[in-house]
Amino acid sequence: MAEKGVQLDRETFSCSICLDLLKDPVTLSCGHSYCMKCIKAHWDGEDEKRIYSCPQCRKIFTPRPVLEKNILLAVLVEELKKTGLQAAAADHCYAGDEDVSCDVCTGRKLKAFKSCLFCLASFCEKHLQTHYDSPPFQKHQLVEPSKKLQENICSHHDEVKKMFCRTDQQSICYLCFVDEHKGHDTVSAAAERTERQRELEVSRQNIQQRIQDREKDVKLLQQQLEAINGSADKAVEDSEEMFTHMIHLIQKTGRDVEQQIRSQQETEVSGVKELKEKLEQEIRDLKRKDAELKQLSHTEDHNQFLHNYPSVSALSESTHSSSINIHPLRHFEEVTAAVSELRDHLQDIVRDTWTNISLTGTQVDVSLSDSQAEPKTRAGFLKYSRQITLDPNTAHRKLVLSEGNRKVTFTRQQQSYSDHPDRFTGCYQVLSRESLTGRCYWEVEWRGRGVYVAVAYKNISRAAVGTECVFGYNDKSWALYCLQNDYEFRYNNIQTPISGPQSSRVGVYLDHSAGILSFYSVSETMTLLHRVQTTFTQQIHAGLGVYGNGSSAELCKLK
Repeated sequence: MAEKGVQLDRETFSCSICLDLLKDPVTLSCGHSYCMKCIKAHWDGEDEKRIYSCPQCRKIFTPRPVLEKNILLAVLVEELKKTGLQAAAADHCYAGDEDVSCDVCTGRKLKAFKSCLFCLASFCEKHLQTHYDSPPFQKHQLVEPSKKLQENICSHHDEVKKMFCRTDQQSICYLCFVDEHKGHDTVSAAAERTERQRELEVSRQNIQQRIQDREKDVKLLQQQLEAINGSADKAVEDSEEMFTHMIHLIQKTGRDVEQQIRSQQETEVSGVKELKEKLEQEIRDLKRKDAELKQLSHTEDHNQFLHNYPSVSALSESTHSSSINIHPLRHFEEVTAAVSELRDHLQDIVRDTWTNISLTGTQVDVSLSDSQAEPKTRAGFLKYSRQITLDPNTAHRKLVLSEGNRKVTFTRQQQSYSDHPDRFTGCYQVLSRESLTGRCYWEVEWRGRGVYVAVAYKNISRAAVGTECVFGYNDKSWALYCLQNDYEFRYNNIQTPISGPQSSRVGVYLDHSAGILSFYSVSETMTLLHRVQTTFTQQIHAGLGVYGNGSSAELCKLK
């Protein structure tokens, strides 16, 4: 009620013109009061009419009244400033329905200035002071005010979620780690954030590089437009000059040549402009995506970052290649040469051999390379290289993972892996932790009796019965079997013998959206062993399998 009274006083002693507290208050004969400066300015605007009115009740005064300061009102305003103005001015600091309120304030709560991820509470500036003054509190992590702090609490154990389960892709608490997530691949939330932050920065670098490439392409296209138009204009000018020396018999032919040039020019300019517009649109889309990733990278709350990361970080594939194919400019020179020759030999050929001047050879070859084309060199493949790691939760118990979960080796001794529904129990094989989309390339170095290099859907069977879980023996996996003397490819239990140079390194190229899967023998050169054209209906994981004792396969680190 006291606050309500203060607000009422402020409104009572406010000027209806400037809406602020009265300054040098004057009261008109109608009873309404204004700042002396405000009412003077108002009446100055009415000087031409010679009629002066009250801005509130519209009472007219003639002549213009002489203004005198209202001493009593001025004293009351000054008193209000001392006693109630501070409370009224602080009213905007109180939390509304859309604001995060201080959890410590009693009664009417103030807006929160910061939220504490350790205390899981929000504080106004006054109640936050302890976090600045007290050494134990200074170690707490403060973030911008958030209404989602309770999402950091485990609903099962009422503990703070400080860990992240990579197996189930969710934030968990320490009790979850030793309970239902026991044996899973788990790290601290901060560590997972750091890794995802690195991936985010790589994505941003890729986007920025693509923007630069596209801007260069647009510049090339602009130059091409200028060259086309300049060449066409010069061809028209030269043709007209030569046709002036010809007789009326060939004037119609001259007009036909000009029409053909302009038609071809329009066709070529239209095609280049269309490509230029597509590239400019892609640049705008990439800049918008970069802004989203930049905003995500500044998120302070790990869990919010991880929650939003999958939807924001997904990066669509470019619909165009990284370069523009522009052939040497020839354009309309053939027209000029043909007309010149015609002028020199006009007397001999005009009646017997005249034909329409052909525009063959003037078409401009400006096009974007086929976005689905497979690279031709190893350097081209390495542009799509992916660093892949193996998932320990899928490895058969007679497989040892090493080299940072990039290498798998067969052993006769059972490993003490925990039980997991994703573990292969009937075949010596393992899947990658990462799912693969878009274009990807990786290489496998193998040793021993033999290995098989594969890709598979995650829902492939893990059972120990029969061969239903073996890579290549079902419709959920594709596998190249690398033996000491030959290769063979398997899909859906159909065997295809492969001939090709023997090598201890195999390259795998995947274009998920185009449905392309290729296997290469990699040595000093790359030799295609087998290519598959299909439609992938799910995300793909890389897979490795080994035949027996001493056999190993390693996912190579590619520069």
